Amino acid sequence: RFQFRNLGLVDTGEVDPEALRASFAEQAEALASGRPDGIVIETMSDLTEVGLAIEAAKATGLPVVACMAFDSGKKRDRTMMGVTPTQAAEALTAAGADVVGANCGAGIDEYIPVCAGLAAATDRPIWIKPNAGLPELRGGEVVYPTTAEEFASKLPALVEAEADFFGVCFQSDPGSIESMRR
Repeated sequence: RFQFRNLGLVDTGEVDPEALRASFAEQAEALASGRPDGIVIETMSDLTEVGLAIEAAKATGLPVVACMAFDSGKKRDRTMMGVTPTQAAEALTAAGADVVGANCGAGIDEYIPVCAGLAAATDRPIWIKPNAGLPELRGGEVVYPTTAEEFASKLPALVEAEADFFGVCFQSDPGSIESMRR
């Protein structure tokens, strides 16, 4: 079993680690029974929690993608638990993730340096799947401010930052995917 205690990271203590481990194992086994090509763990912010999820997913024998959400700190380059891209990449790699990355979070502009930070700290492929910006409330409706074309225009910068896979999280629609494909 992988332990993060030696990294000096904070354990929130809100959930018993054994109960969390058992819950992740149950979910991973249920997913694996459907014979997927792999398991994706997304939108994590705590290294202890994602480590337990990776452990459970790896026990299925399937490839594992593990992603954290970065939207906190001055540059929006930390998880809400304060984890940096370097810390994330090192811990996710050590835990056995086959692909490491970032999803959700602040938006594509902020995820370019996050991607570079992840890539510099691991030899694993990098998956980047940001939101189309931070959500805004306009006229009682939640809107993501980055257009599909603006989002797609940033993809060369993500490739330069060493992203191997990319997509869009919130505000994804067929037009967004088509713009990225082009």
